[in-house]
Amino acid sequence: MAEHDSSFVIENARIVLEQSVTEGGWVRVEEGRILDMGDASTRPTPGQGGEVHIDAQGQWLLPGFIDVHVHGGSGAEVMDGTVKALECIGRFHATRGTTGWLPTTLTAPMGQLEQALAAVKEAQDKTAGAQILGVHLEGPFISPKRCGAQNPDFVIPPSIEALERLTAATGPGLLKKVTIAPECAGALVTIHWLAEQGVISSIGHTDATLGETLAGVAAGATHATHLFNAMRGLHHREGGTVGAALLSEDVVCELIADGHHVDVDVMKLVYRLKGREQLVLITDAMAAAGMPDGAYKLGLLDVVVENGVATLKDDGHLAGSTLTMDAAVRNMVRQVGVHLCDAAYMASTVPARELGLIHRKGSIAVGKDADLVLLDEGLHVVSTWVAGKQVFQRT
Repeated sequence: MAEHDSSFVIENARIVLEQSVTEGGWVRVEEGRILDMGDASTRPTPGQGGEVHIDAQGQWLLPGFIDVHVHGGSGAEVMDGTVKALECIGRFHATRGTTGWLPTTLTAPMGQLEQALAAVKEAQDKTAGAQILGVHLEGPFISPKRCGAQNPDFVIPPSIEALERLTAATGPGLLKKVTIAPECAGALVTIHWLAEQGVISSIGHTDATLGETLAGVAAGATHATHLFNAMRGLHHREGGTVGAALLSEDVVCELIADGHHVDVDVMKLVYRLKGREQLVLITDAMAAAGMPDGAYKLGLLDVVVENGVATLKDDGHLAGSTLTMDAAVRNMVRQVGVHLCDAAYMASTVPARELGLIHRKGSIAVGKDADLVLLDEGLHVVSTWVAGKQVFQRT
């Protein structure tokens, strides 16, 4: 794998900005940040000491993708509880354009969760692939009625005490997001506490009615975990969790844009209702992402992958996904019909904003981290850079 010098220029690119595309654009990177940029009407001035010039050959240059909901990839899983597994996952997803991610846990015994979180803390500063930006607890504070591909044996009521115990394994600042069912006893107090700590409460794995969901939003919840999946659906006599998430201007909805978890026409409807500002593309990827069809584990549960679709062996319910962020972007452009600027916005800008990192990440702009992905005409990944370091180059 090639590694560029600390100073280099990517030129002759179609640079995807928040509102437009710069044709024949160039970006100068120095010490991991974007130092300067321009279009075809300006020529990059020579750098001091000689710098590498990379010809993008007219391909698309996007801000690196940020995946706030990912369990695994390339045969490894966050719940393996090891630095080695986390490094494997980060390296794999970098090959698909992800430059930042939240390792996402499953509902499990407290001891196993503590082990997984301790591994994330240890692995956080390792930059072999996508950068760890925090952690997402998806469970154990969920509804037993809407476990989905989570183990019901380890579901517990939401509580500040349990969260304090878990965050002791990570130290301050690493916990970024918690999925929580707002109808459960103790949920509203816990959501309010999380908001005070600056942690995102994401409504998910829930049987909440519309009213119960809105109560969670009033308490401080600002996200919905994988909209439609593992939550009370939309009914014409009771809007349910989905209805509340779609109606609320304060809720950003996760979308697994693989065409299996949510039908393409429904994705079009959701985009029309929420727009790019309130949608965030995620993968919900499990260990089978990037792997052949076959038998896998999601936590302790048996999963079968056929034609790239992961389902529980016992009941056939969807169990995570094998989606990658570049594929999610392609699907939004090709199947849903959004502009590439908007797809990139949902894959990069919105998650950066929600994580409080918009001053550093989420778009291509002077002063921001050089987290970049080069896509070919078919929107497949050619190269990925994390903080100016090339972590993937297609051969």
